[in-house]
Amino acid sequence: MSVDTDAIIDRRRLKRRLFFWRAATVLVAVAALSILFAKFGPSNEQEHVARLNIDNVIVENERRQITINKILKNDQAKALIVYINSPGGSTYGSERLFKALRRVAEKKPVIAVIGTIGASGGYLTALAGDRIFAGESSITGSIGVIVQLTEFSTLMETLGVKAEAITSGKLKGEPSPFKPLSAGGRQNLQDMVSQTHEWFVDLVADRRPLSRKEAAVIADGRVLIGKSALGAGLVDELGGLLEARAWLESNQQIPASLPLITADYSAPKGLLRDILQGMLGKSVISERLTLDGLVSLWHPN
Repeated sequence: MSVDTDAIIDRRRLKRRLFFWRAATVLVAVAALSILFAKFGPSNEQEHVARLNIDNVIVENERRQITINKILKNDQAKALIVYINSPGGSTYGSERLFKALRRVAEKKPVIAVIGTIGASGGYLTALAGDRIFAGESSITGSIGVIVQLTEFSTLMETLGVKAEAITSGKLKGEPSPFKPLSAGGRQNLQDMVSQTHEWFVDLVADRRPLSRKEAAVIADGRVLIGKSALGAGLVDELGGLLEARAWLESNQQIPASLPLITADYSAPKGLLRDILQGMLGKSVISERLTLDGLVSLWHPN
């Protein structure tokens, strides 16, 4: 073996050792920073203001419900700011979220801040707040309920495909993508939508400084920017997180200097989940795949 070969082997061995110690140094530094942050950073065990982000399409989420309940029981959380950036979602998912937030409001102040969009079920969520803030250009409103159907019986007929169903009643197979909606099926769905819409309007009238008649007028599905929503009585004040903290300080004696700690209710990470999320992304399209039942969602065609 030549001297040059020995030198090359020694250099490679030295590089491997150097890489090992550099990696070890980085890991030690990260661990030390984590310990320091845990020790000196904001903690749920000190007085703070909790923040709950409601992003994307709203569906039932048990982890979110558990997290809200923890905020309710944590005496160190002096208030809750709900930051909304959602076009809405399933009506029942929004209802569960609203009721969970109102349970928190029975014990501590709950403030709603509408970001880019807080429409339909997103606005229903905002109604849980003792005070609602929105940006001048935030999109809100869209108070209403919708059921959308797809029916392709004509296409099936063109392709020579037939579908059969044996049901226990004339409305059991309604609605179906394989046949036109019957008059009875349409009326059944319309009754469901109308009843749920009336409930939504009652909620607006109860939670906002609006009469039932005024709430019904604004609840025709229209969307508004924050500036118009303020004039219509749907929001209390224009602003964001800073204005919400200032209101808590001046009206609830909760210092703006308290740390704002964001509650995490995301699903545990895993390799398969990371791959799927990378493929689909956190998009409205992927979230819509989970929607079922009545929908309170603003989604322009």
